[in-house]
Amino acid sequence: MIGKIGYTTSQATIIFIVVALVCAFVPAFFVEDAEAISLWDTCLLKIRPKCALDIIGVVFENGNITDACCHDLVQEGKVCHDTLIKYIAYRPLLVSHETQYLKKSADLWAYCV
Repeated sequence: MIGKIGYTTSQATIIFIVVALVCAFVPAFFVEDAEAISLWDTCLLKIRPKCALDIIGVVFENGNITDACCHDLVQEGKVCHDTLIKYIAYRPLLVSHETQYLKKSADLWAYCV
């Protein structure tokens, strides 16, 4: 497991919820390409909010995932999963650890499939 990066799990959870809300309501400020916005909207519709938070918890913290959420992740598809994780990982507060997050994302995908 990757060690903590200097803030508590609850602080990290709050950051991700805020990022998700901002990205959901103001996607044009973060994504320039209309196709990427469409993919973002399409991907978010494929997964339950609780599972989305669990997936974020696994990739960006040290959370756990249920079999049901693994099923949602696989149903979401690899392209959607990779796109959403890269989208979040590239935020200014997180980009310095992007490589670690992408590895954890790939490990999660391998575990779920």
